Amino acid sequence: MDRKTWLPLLLMLVFAASRWPGMLPENFSAAHALLFCAAFWLPGWIGWVLPMATIIVTDILLNQFHYAEPVMVPELISNWMILGLFVVLAKWLARRRSYGRVFLGTLLGALLFYLVSNTVSWLVNPAYAKTIAGWVQALTVGLPGLPPTWMFGLNSLLGTGLFTGLFAGAMKWSEALDAAEPEAETEDDEEEVETPSEPAPEAA
Repeated sequence: MDRKTWLPLLLMLVFAASRWPGMLPENFSAAHALLFCAAFWLPGWIGWVLPMATIIVTDILLNQFHYAEPVMVPELISNWMILGLFVVLAKWLARRRSYGRVFLGTLLGALLFYLVSNTVSWLVNPAYAKTIAGWVQALTVGLPGLPPTWMFGLNSLLGTGLFTGLFAGAMKWSEALDAAEPEAETEDDEEEVETPSEPAPEAA
């Protein structure tokens, strides 16, 4: 399997393992970075299916076996829809690949996720007043007794930046190895070229 394929697959496994409760600080997740980067680099249909499948399967397992929540809840489905936009954005930006586009896409996606997910929470949670002040509360301090939502947003941006850098660095290392391999093959081919033997002397 080509390195540009198996390396994103490996990093998706790392992302799945990082979702284990308590593995990372609250909301300091590799989700946004690895979802976007895998969709950005993986070719064809696998770049669409694998990132979303990893998110959906790990969410269902966590709800079923850790949080004791229903498998399908409105907030979860809305999160999947938002993260699906990550994949669309990644595939659109991947038409002209650059590391600047990767960082821009992941950070914009993380900000979009923060805004939309908290807006959905404001709409469906009866604890929030359905006013502008209630919406601002959902985006900033959140509900009493819980950590403020702005802290979740900040952790999400920090985690996204960190893991995007790690992913991009791994892909750059992979590209450097790919570039070095043809040079090594060329040197080996030159060594294998045999010098022509001298013609045997003619008989008198």
